[in-house]
Amino acid sequence: MTLIICIFNIPINLFGELRITYPIAAISDIHSNLEAMTTVLEDIKQRGIESIICLGDIIGYGPNPRECLDLVIEKCSWALMGNHDYACLYEPTNFNVGAEAASFWTRSQLEHEKDPKHRARRWKFLADLAIRKNFGNDLMAVHGSPRRPINEYVFAEDATTSPTKMQQIFERVEHICFVGHTHVQGVFTEDPDFYTPAELKNVYEIKSGEKAVINVGSVGQPRDRDPRSGYTIIHQDRVEFVRLEYDIDAVAEKIHAIPELNDFFGQRIKEGR
Repeated sequence: MTLIICIFNIPINLFGELRITYPIAAISDIHSNLEAMTTVLEDIKQRGIESIICLGDIIGYGPNPRECLDLVIEKCSWALMGNHDYACLYEPTNFNVGAEAASFWTRSQLEHEKDPKHRARRWKFLADLAIRKNFGNDLMAVHGSPRRPINEYVFAEDATTSPTKMQQIFERVEHICFVGHTHVQGVFTEDPDFYTPAELKNVYEIKSGEKAVINVGSVGQPRDRDPRSGYTIIHQDRVEFVRLEYDIDAVAEKIHAIPELNDFFGQRIKEGR
């Protein structure tokens, strides 16, 4: 079986995976936020980026799970399973009351799809989601962490308060690992240390022999006190962090109109928390 790695924008073909080319747009944590998702996709299109990967949590919390799933199916080269995707497909685990209710409501939206082909396509897509992907030159992607791919959070403060945790995580990283889950963009280095996009001037330079865990941020529910939608562009030699304004009020209004979705979900996207 042939292994082709992307050099000078040559397509990657990894053991039968869909072919992707640099630059690669890495999105995560859409959380059924259609307005944020369409804004990000339009920005990706305008930049001429042809390859998109999704690190999970396509659904959960937000008002448009079916539409967001359809866009990921259509636009992404591949996607991973997040804890909210898992919760909808199986059962919510360690969710608070609001998140659990949102998960059950999301499931009902998928179950009550009138078109059997659309319904079957979405459920099959969720069921087939991988928990990790290796791609490019020693690049890896998971939703949570290399240690627990679906549901382990890697917080910025772990770099200073949890050195053993960070050591165990980096033992599982060959070079660069891309994650989501915390909804906070930034770069963990093996020191360990954590750098925000602002500290990096929105660009992390990829260095040979240097390990990093890079959080690509959240499309639909950022939690760094910046409500703008976030995603990341992976180049061969660097990683670029992007933030975009979108119609947050429209999403909040839709959330508030759905009794099963906690009004807090609408408020938090306005505040970026």
